[in-house]
Amino acid sequence: MNRARHPPLLHPLASVFDRAVDSLGAALGPESHRHYRGTVRNFLRYLGAAHPQVNSLEQLRRDPHLLGWMSCLRSQKPPLATSSYINRLIALRPLLTELAWTEQLPQLARLIRREDIPHPPQRLARPLTAQQDQLLQQEFVRRNNRESNAFLLIRHTGMRIGECADLSFDCLRSTGPQQWAIHVPLGKLKTERMVPVDSRVVTVVQRLRFFRFLDPRPPDGRLLARRSTRDALVRQLRRYLHEACGSLGLSTRIVPHQLRHTYATEMLRAGVSFPALMKLLGHTSPDMTMLYVEVALNDLQREFQQARSRPRHLVPQPKVSFTHFRTGLDGVVDSLRAAQHALEMFRRTLATGPTRRCLDRLSNRLTKITTKACKLPTP
Repeated sequence: MNRARHPPLLHPLASVFDRAVDSLGAALGPESHRHYRGTVRNFLRYLGAAHPQVNSLEQLRRDPHLLGWMSCLRSQKPPLATSSYINRLIALRPLLTELAWTEQLPQLARLIRREDIPHPPQRLARPLTAQQDQLLQQEFVRRNNRESNAFLLIRHTGMRIGECADLSFDCLRSTGPQQWAIHVPLGKLKTERMVPVDSRVVTVVQRLRFFRFLDPRPPDGRLLARRSTRDALVRQLRRYLHEACGSLGLSTRIVPHQLRHTYATEMLRAGVSFPALMKLLGHTSPDMTMLYVEVALNDLQREFQQARSRPRHLVPQPKVSFTHFRTGLDGVVDSLRAAQHALEMFRRTLATGPTRRCLDRLSNRLTKITTKACKLPTP
């Protein structure tokens, strides 16, 4: 079938680039492998049409061959999305680097430069609105079939749809008394993780296990049965969400990944720290997590009011005046706290240097001395 869709590319450089794709994609998944081959096909088609005289790697030049190909990509009708344009350049660049090494042609590694690759467009978080989220969850609960429970699981764990399709039958693990977690397998970033869940998600997993028992297909160790391939199951789930949104009168442009955005935003608003949220989502970069989080105006107002009412950057004032101390051990503690406050206020007026660092150490020692004094028994 693939050969019918993509007939053999008749270009003198096709075999050379094919070897580079095989070498570079040896440790990559089939989707990445197809992307590299598609990029090579696109580039060689342009090269054969615009520069038919080029039949060897030695003839390749940045101008006009690579720059001409980039210009052709940008002038496509309908226009190519910026992210697709970036992906084409990012795919061809390592192939040229690979050929520069294997064919002993170092100039190939400089045909595409870092400055040629534009910055990706700023993506905004796309969580569901509160109304959309409520309506969809109610509809999934009402339908109570395999697909609806799969989407409830995605919504309350933040996993990707592909990760849900790969879940094992025993993905639910007990982590303590009345505590559970879902083991999410290797995903997009080749990372696996444990996502804590509540009793509601435990019930969803039990329902999915029940539907798996009812399926006539033989057990294969997976939570969701597949008619054929993993991709076919993902497409089936996507069609189901499209149909569910249509039946509710919601936008049919809602995609499964928005459930993941909704989960991330909900967790952050519930008080989950940013590093913990990265772990829950399986991210390796804070920048990636920021793309998933919607910070609404209400969130900003709440954070602002909290910062004004309880600022964390100010040193707490001593409870007593500097000139009126209690007697005995309490007076000693008051004196230590006053000295610590005065030292800290003076330290903050200094520029970074040896004196400020020395005072910082003295302040830490005073803190320890004050803590010890507070624990002494009163005579």
